[in-house]
Amino acid sequence: MGNIFGKEKPLKEVLRENKRMINRAIRELDRERAGLEREEKRLISDIKKFAKQQQMGSVKIMAKDLVRTRQYITKFIEMRSHLNGASLKLQTVKSHQALAESMSSVAKAMVKMNKAVNVPAINKMMQDFARENEKSELMQEMMGDAMDDVMDAEGNAEEEEMVVSQVLDEIGVSFGEEMQEAPVKGAGHGVEEKVDDGPKPVGVG
Repeated sequence: MGNIFGKEKPLKEVLRENKRMINRAIRELDRERAGLEREEKRLISDIKKFAKQQQMGSVKIMAKDLVRTRQYITKFIEMRSHLNGASLKLQTVKSHQALAESMSSVAKAMVKMNKAVNVPAINKMMQDFARENEKSELMQEMMGDAMDDVMDAEGNAEEEEMVVSQVLDEIGVSFGEEMQEAPVKGAGHGVEEKVDDGPKPVGVG
C-alpha cells in the first residue's frame, strides 16, 4: 500500500490501520445487535399483548418479524466472530513482525561486534599469554627446586638420623644400646688377645 506520494507505508502502520478498522466494525456490529435485541424484546411483548386480545393475525405477522430479527442477531454474532478472528490474525502478524525486527537488530549488532573484534590480535595475545605463562611456571619450578635443595641440605642429617631410628625401632633394636654393646665386645676380645699373645717365661739353662 502506498500513499499519494507513492511512498510505501511501513508494515507496522498498515497493521495498526487494519486493526483500527476491524475494531470500528466490531463496535458497529455490537450497536446493531443491541438494537435488534431491543426490537426482539418489544416484539415478544407485543405478541403477548395481542395474543391476550385474541388478535391472531397481528400475532402471526409479528411472529415472522421476531424470527427474522433473531436470524439477523445470529448473523451479527457470526460476523463479529469472524472479525475477532481477523483481528487475532493481524495481532499474530504484528507479533511475527516484531520478532523479525528484533532478530534483525540482534543480527546487526552481532555483525558490528564481529567486525570490531580483531581476531589476529586476540590470537597473538593468547600466544603471548601462553608463552609468558610457560616462562612463569618454569621459573617457579626452578625456584622450587632450588628451595628444596637448600632445605634438603639443611635437614638431611636430622632426617637421616630419624630414618635410622625408625628402622631400628621397627626391628626392635635401640640405637643407644647397640652403640653401648659394640665397645664392650671389643674390649673383651682385646683382653683375650693380650692373655693369649702375651710373653711366656723362658727358662734359663
